[in-house]
Amino acid sequence: MTPVDENRTERVDRLDGVHAWHPFTQMSEHRAHPRLFIERGEGCWLYDTEGNRYLDGNASIWTNVHGHNDPDLNAALVGQLERIAHSTTLGLAHPTGTRLSEKLASIAPEGLQRVFYSDNGSNAVEIALKLSFQYWQLAGQPEKTGVIALNGAYHGDTFGTMSVGDSGGFHGRFSPWCFPADRVPAPVCDEAGGIVHASDMSASLARLDELLAEKAATTACLIMEPWVQGSAGMRLQPRGFLKEVAARCRRAGVHLILDEVFVGFGRVGPMLVCREEGVEPDFLCLAKGLTAGYLPLAATLTTEAVFEAFLGRFEEYKAFYHGHTFTGNPLGAAVAHKSIEKIEARMADGRHAETLAAFEAAVLNYGLGSGLFPVVRQRGLLAALELPARPVAERTGLKVALEARKHGLIARALGDTLLVVPPLVISSDEIEFLFQQLTRATQIVLNASPSPTGA
Repeated sequence: MTPVDENRTERVDRLDGVHAWHPFTQMSEHRAHPRLFIERGEGCWLYDTEGNRYLDGNASIWTNVHGHNDPDLNAALVGQLERIAHSTTLGLAHPTGTRLSEKLASIAPEGLQRVFYSDNGSNAVEIALKLSFQYWQLAGQPEKTGVIALNGAYHGDTFGTMSVGDSGGFHGRFSPWCFPADRVPAPVCDEAGGIVHASDMSASLARLDELLAEKAATTACLIMEPWVQGSAGMRLQPRGFLKEVAARCRRAGVHLILDEVFVGFGRVGPMLVCREEGVEPDFLCLAKGLTAGYLPLAATLTTEAVFEAFLGRFEEYKAFYHGHTFTGNPLGAAVAHKSIEKIEARMADGRHAETLAAFEAAVLNYGLGSGLFPVVRQRGLLAALELPARPVAERTGLKVALEARKHGLIARALGDTLLVVPPLVISSDEIEFLFQQLTRATQIVLNASPSPTGA
């Protein structure tokens, strides 16, 4: 191990305290607790500036697929870097991006052949919304401006994505600047360890039927996160719900936008949820696991029919005037292509299925079997473990996450729900370690904290 510079952590800690503003973080809390500085990674493990190691139970905010410092992805990145780091796609192209577009089209439902790149999930969704709105204008139906979305939805933090989202705690302050959206109640699905305890989509579909009967002529699109609403606390949907929604949108002439930013690339089992359910959306949004946690890259896939509506003479101004400086960055595209190949290989030889089975078994043993968590939700390689109800001010979830660090685990809580999202390549032993330490940290915090009744 490299000798530790005793002064280095103190220095970066001081600089962080003076200059940093971290996302989704109450900075008064951040400054009150010991700060952790991650310096390097290897496999599913992270190492801080003092040489301590931690299992990455958060997949570096749900992005990491093949572990950190993967030699194949490193080689793809270096190989591209030796050619060119960035070249614009505004009127130009590069072979790496073109090859990735072909690869994405090959794993997506058959009709999704056109790829528009950006650099994060919010932008991928924003692009899909704007494409849908402009399409209806070009198609001679400018009255189709409405959007239908699910209760509890989270699609990003730009103004368009905040408008179609339903994360009041995050975005409520900005509601005066957002456009309205119609809401459908999210379906009910309690599932963990492969066992479905409750499942009901009737209220959701009934409300959707009402909205489409009333407003289909003025509705541009419906947007949803298929199978799992991640930032809502891993709220699951019954299998088949997506197919029912898609059929209704098709009959009503309403675009379907699928936000697979979180669930794509094997996170919930299949490569893509839409292909697993036999659904061809009008727009498919991808990010997070697209580059396996290496670089910011996102993609919005759509159909040839949508693409052709934007074709015309320059003076007709039909072109889609939207783009980002680093759209289609070659470094990200090279890593993404290699990552998809590696995921396909894991699925083909059974390794992915083995990991899913080991994760499900651990959820049954530690999550449902421990008695610590009143509610447990799990599908694929994600789980939500709800802590017993306590006053918000106690910050029980944060305390568990901080305690877990003492036991070699990086965990993240959303309120008082512990979210378990490891890299897809996590081993059986590492899964065991993850749940053992998370359970241990939870026991310590709950035993040290007062109960809601003060007993």
